Amino acid sequence: MISVFALGKHKSAKYREKTVMVKSYNKSVPIPKLKGEDPFPEISAFSVLVTDVESRFVLYEKNSSIRLLPASTTKIVTALVALDYYSLDSILTVPELNVEGQKMNLIPGEQISVRNLIYGLLVYSANDAAEVLASSYPGGKQSFVKAMNLKVEEMGLENTFFENPSGFDGEMQYTTAFDLTKITDYAMKNNFFRDVVGTKEIIVGSYNAEIAHRLKNINKLIGEVEGVLGVKTGWTENAKENLVTFLDRNGRKIIVVVLNSQDRFGDTKKIIDWVFKNYSWDED
Repeated sequence: MISVFALGKHKSAKYREKTVMVKSYNKSVPIPKLKGEDPFPEISAFSVLVTDVESRFVLYEKNSSIRLLPASTTKIVTALVALDYYSLDSILTVPELNVEGQKMNLIPGEQISVRNLIYGLLVYSANDAAEVLASSYPGGKQSFVKAMNLKVEEMGLENTFFENPSGFDGEMQYTTAFDLTKITDYAMKNNFFRDVVGTKEIIVGSYNAEIAHRLKNINKLIGEVEGVLGVKTGWTENAKENLVTFLDRNGRKIIVVVLNSQDRFGDTKKIIDWVFKNYSWDED
């Protein structure tokens, strides 16, 4: 039995197998027990970590401390830094942007609230929203990214680092399933973050209400799989499919991280089904 806080760190950015340090899970709450005999399902993800939130008990682990490309799971930390600095009602002006990938189609000169930018960032995974939040920060984008790295450092995470706020691939843009689990646990304690990532669809507007942006959540599991409260998708050609999921079912809270997958939604659904079929939280 190991804790989500017991997985060791790498000594370089190269892929390595994890080490395990001796630390205990939280024994003050019921510890899930593996009572079923079903084998773990076949999945495509290279890296997986499934954790019971209350006990911090690891329900399943595969390559969970190997550094991989985060893609847009990066935006969890982008949101956290924005929430640390800005008021939700702060109005930012959209600059001229040259942004690739997913966009909510912000218009140069448009004035829009931080609240609505974070909806764009987390619901629609909008890279232009990430760039506006970062470029409007004191010192600009470079200072914002430094704040992102300081944020994960303060959380004690030594296998996560960012070069940009959107999740574009980079030599020094990496994370692990273990680190994303801790980041997600932290983020979901913020009520606004929690509400946003669970939003299926929303229309947000500019400050003057003349421009509207329809945002549909990329996460197909919201509203489809019982208890899924969202969190964040990610994809690049090199990262493949990433998905971080927070689930609350029958009072049991689970975080599932799958990285470098060919079928992030299918993998996650199989994992959730297996967990609730084979684990019991009943006290002896």
